[in-house]
Amino acid sequence: MGTADVVIAGAGIIGLSTALELAEDGLRVTVLERERAMSEASWAAAGMLAAHDPENPAALQPLSNLSISLYPGYLANVEELSELKIPLRTSGTLQGSTPGHHFKAALSSEEVASRLPELHSAGRSFLWLNEHSLDPRDLCAALPKAATAAGVAIVEQSPITAVRNGPSGVSITTPQATYEAEHFINCCGAWAGAIASLPTIEPRKGQMVTVKLPSHLHLPYVIRTPELYLVPRGDGRIVIGATVEHAGFDKSVQETTIQTLIDDAVALWPPIRNAQIVETWAGLRPGSADGLPVIGACGPHNCWIASGHFRNGILLAPATARVLQEIILDKTPSVDLSPFRCDRFDSAAVSMAEVVH
Repeated sequence: MGTADVVIAGAGIIGLSTALELAEDGLRVTVLERERAMSEASWAAAGMLAAHDPENPAALQPLSNLSISLYPGYLANVEELSELKIPLRTSGTLQGSTPGHHFKAALSSEEVASRLPELHSAGRSFLWLNEHSLDPRDLCAALPKAATAAGVAIVEQSPITAVRNGPSGVSITTPQATYEAEHFINCCGAWAGAIASLPTIEPRKGQMVTVKLPSHLHLPYVIRTPELYLVPRGDGRIVIGATVEHAGFDKSVQETTIQTLIDDAVALWPPIRNAQIVETWAGLRPGSADGLPVIGACGPHNCWIASGHFRNGILLAPATARVLQEIILDKTPSVDLSPFRCDRFDSAAVSMAEVVH
């Protein structure tokens, strides 16, 4: 039997960022992870802090703005606790429209050419966004170390088999042990819907590829369109992504799909044709029916959820951690969480029932 003030299911960026926030407030926090910490969507992400992506739902903007304001302190704290660096890889994004659409504040063709002469517009207009990106693999190395240094207990290979009311608040069962906690937070990403009996949260598969440019070529910015993105990661490496597939928990990679991503990237920025493939993979984003996260109460008393972040888990982690900390400590959340309520879907289907994976 383990005891804690808070048990968090899921050691991805949302779960561990929340654990770190709560532990630094003096709470005893245990994180239960079904596989290995930071090994799913957090590891697979592109790493764009895309707070102003025009494809984002409008209701997401307050949470995005909060997260961006918290990011400098968040990274500094993780770096200090882990003794590992998490450098920002880019500081600007050329955001393309769909072909034939013109942004109101679009750059002129001369302005686009001055930033990236080789870019092919193909009937698109482009915005300049002051956004940053990072390599999530840096966070994957640093965040578990930071959480552990702050006193968080991380228990890997511990999938949740049951969540129910217990004598001390909430009882959480895994194949190895049972944990009693005052609060339980479901941060299981694409797997969160099963634990919460909330089928509207489900995987959105994304296939991706990293290529490496020859030493004489350099991409200084993120290039993003509604269909494609190119994200520099340093040392000539560029991540190209990503598909959005309803394929369950399948993480297989198809060569033809990867080649299509590369061909589309070459059409957008032709120097990619000189790059070599260095890695391919697929990740499972946690999607929701309306494209917004699910954050707040979900199930019995003192059971909470934070999932459904889709493409923005890396961006929204600091803000999600902050508002969960405020909820747990009975403070007023920094942003209105009503757009993210668990019960905005079919409330009859929402219960923290016993679930066996």
